[in-house]
Amino acid sequence: MKTSDFTYNLPPELIAQTPSECRDGSRLLVIDRKTGELHHRHFYDLPNFLRAGDCLVVNNSRVLPARLLGKRAHGGSAEVLLLRELGGDCWECLCKPGKSLQVGAKVYFGEDKLVGVIETVLDGGGRVVRFEYSGIWNELLYELGAAPLPPYIKEKPEDEERYQTVYAKPLGSAAAPTAGLHFTEELLARIKAMGVSVAEVTLHVGLGTFSPVIAEDVSEHVMHTEWYEVPQEMSDVINRTRENGGRVIAVGTTSCRTLESAALPNGGIRVGAEETGIFITPGYNFLMTDALITNFHLPQSTLLMLVSAFYTRDGMLTAYEEAVRERYRFFSFGDAMIIL
Repeated sequence: MKTSDFTYNLPPELIAQTPSECRDGSRLLVIDRKTGELHHRHFYDLPNFLRAGDCLVVNNSRVLPARLLGKRAHGGSAEVLLLRELGGDCWECLCKPGKSLQVGAKVYFGEDKLVGVIETVLDGGGRVVRFEYSGIWNELLYELGAAPLPPYIKEKPEDEERYQTVYAKPLGSAAAPTAGLHFTEELLARIKAMGVSVAEVTLHVGLGTFSPVIAEDVSEHVMHTEWYEVPQEMSDVINRTRENGGRVIAVGTTSCRTLESAALPNGGIRVGAEETGIFITPGYNFLMTDALITNFHLPQSTLLMLVSAFYTRDGMLTAYEEAVRERYRFFSFGDAMIIL
């Protein structure tokens, strides 16, 4: 299987630069896997495709204000992007300019309220940065940091909460689980009133989600790892749904990766927290995911490969061609699809 097999033509003007006016006003492409039929709806129509006894599995991770802009000790600007907390006030980071930020170098943020000290230069160019500060870390982060928007978004949203889901809780993601951005509190209330359960899991999205697949042979790609957790209460909800004949519907590829990472071979989903580097490509046998809500993904990306595995490669590319013809909006702030 070649990476080039997952290519499609996307006019640049279809890359959404801003969120839709209303979260649930986004368009929704409905794909029926059995018939291949495509239907054009809006996200607020989602309840029409759910039934009592189903379970929506959502990723409640909150995006870190992980982009820090500061000054180097001897002048000049610097950018530090938080990737993963390591403990002891240390983080794995991406830093610019890399040549100037060697071991021992310092970066000052917010008139020295926060100081980053380069502890280690990692293979691949990343850095381990130790932060020195007084006060409360999260408060400083919200004061000094900004959301690390994907590189294809050129405009900062007026309201940065539009890059968070309405159910976001634990801080930890470097990018939003974007399929969930379409939900409003009111829509979730309608869905729950139908007898549909909502189970919250956590997967902290890493910047690797935007990394292109460089290898032409898909099997040679090394997948990034991400931390996830399935709490006992949510595992019970998901397992009960399956036992009662309901569908487990993943909201986003991150929820799907969590479900499949925690799936038990004999059925059910286990409780716990760990790292996952699961790489789902066509031919994968889904153990826990019965339907999938997702946005439109970049060409040749691991996310496009995942949704192609859930449907078929040809079927998915046909759906994407239809979405381009119908002028759907693509990527993080774009429209959505549900694959049934």
